[in-house]
Amino acid sequence: MAEGENEVRWDGLCSRDSTTRETALENIRQTILRKTEYLRSLKETPLRPSDRLSNIESSDGLNKLLAHLLMLSKRCPFKDVREKSEFILKILRVKQPVDMPPRRLVLSKQIVYEDAQMHALFADSFAALGRLDNITLVMVFHPQYLESFLKTQHYLLQMDGPLPLHYRHYIGIMAAARHQCSYLVNLHVNDFLHVGGDPKWLNGLENAPQKLQNLGELNKVLAHRPWLITKEHIEGLLKAEEHSWSLAELVHAVVLLTHYHSLASFTFGCGISPEIHCDGGHTFRPPSVSNYCICDITNGNHSVDEMHVNSAENVSVSDSFFEVEALMEKMRQLQECRDEEEASQEEMASRFEIEKRESMFVFSSDDEEVTPARDISRHFEDTSYGYKDFSRHGMHVPTFRVQDYCWEDHGYSLVNRLYPDVGQLIDEKFHIAYNLTYNTMAMHKDVDTSMLRRAIWNYIHCMFGIRYDDYDYGEINQLLDRSFKVYIKTVVCTPEKVTKRMYDSFWRQFKHSEKVHVNLLLIEARMQAELLYALRAITRYMT
Repeated sequence: MAEGENEVRWDGLCSRDSTTRETALENIRQTILRKTEYLRSLKETPLRPSDRLSNIESSDGLNKLLAHLLMLSKRCPFKDVREKSEFILKILRVKQPVDMPPRRLVLSKQIVYEDAQMHALFADSFAALGRLDNITLVMVFHPQYLESFLKTQHYLLQMDGPLPLHYRHYIGIMAAARHQCSYLVNLHVNDFLHVGGDPKWLNGLENAPQKLQNLGELNKVLAHRPWLITKEHIEGLLKAEEHSWSLAELVHAVVLLTHYHSLASFTFGCGISPEIHCDGGHTFRPPSVSNYCICDITNGNHSVDEMHVNSAENVSVSDSFFEVEALMEKMRQLQECRDEEEASQEEMASRFEIEKRESMFVFSSDDEEVTPARDISRHFEDTSYGYKDFSRHGMHVPTFRVQDYCWEDHGYSLVNRLYPDVGQLIDEKFHIAYNLTYNTMAMHKDVDTSMLRRAIWNYIHCMFGIRYDDYDYGEINQLLDRSFKVYIKTVVCTPEKVTKRMYDSFWRQFKHSEKVHVNLLLIEARMQAELLYALRAITRYMT
């Protein structure tokens, strides 16, 4: 727990029993008042030089407590906790506590606590994590997926499993750091300390146990070039003498790594803001006019029509309207072609190779190196290692044919055997993301979007060299325009480079909830691709 919070027990606020919450709130109120009185007394007495550091630390500790209280006043799904937290802030005369928007790219909306389904989801999330984080507030656009996501993440991080709790959070830090995702790193640094993790490990990967350091190579390759993973990577981890991993531990670690690589993609893809109680996530002063944000719910902009906020600059609504109509027409024509004739297997294979080659030349004008900050880069090795297309520089990687090794027939059973129930949870999450539809496209209703969803999923797997024999890859170029491909590739391969311009430039007439839906497809397709390569390598080692 961060300095200043270790004297306070927040656990009681997660209880579904109102009496337990009331007792916890009263203890928190008394602790904060004592700290306030102590700081006030220090101001009234002359300070010796030796006291100055203690004064600064006490002030910093109180600020962190107030930030946590601010988070509760805005985000706790229990009304009594929100009201009492706000009351304590008022007693202390903290001026207009303001939280920043949950996401920079996605339009904010008021948190609806009255909706029974949402309240249940929020309560479950809060009870498990002790917070209602910004990822949850963005994913709630799609409650069915969110429920599956929360259930899976809770199992991975908190239920019985091969790895101890502090290892799980540290692996989350390692995975998120590979994509320079300070949002996830900061969350799991706090969680790591909360479950008793050694603070020294946070000074750098070299301070962690050798067993975790050995995982660095797999983390690196899995995040950036998973097609290079071999059974030798697996063998090196399983036969490292006193630092070796068991098969069950390794599967748990692999699932965590792929989960957090993908979650980093979602974080950057939706422009998730820092949590309220983290640096940059709040202010205790009203924002200035220059900081006015169109998506700041505290400025009353949540009523702006979702359909028109995300139009790119200098593009009229009518232009983006015709883009939707053109996409609908292409889908209709492709369906007619499917019904009339089917391409040969040779032609299908040729179209895959063409699309795979073309995907290498999809890059954005913002495609430049992003240097990781020291507080992030210390959690991983080889900072210069990043994404490279698998066929560049004369390198040839054999196509990964799904009929030879697929999630449904091979990966699922391997995970479930070595880490019971997790395969089922992941499989459910994959299926929900892939099949999720409201039969809408922008302003159109009663639309079959399966063709479009499959094109997005298969394009991502194509970028990873994974081929489905029964899919016509010629459809991808018909359905996904260049700006959309740029966004997809950036979110999936180099999420730290995502910009608001990329987010705005694709599907300009679509709702933000639909763009969040796209991101759900991207992260699950990415996670499955990484898992396929890692699990295939484990299978080859075992056989």
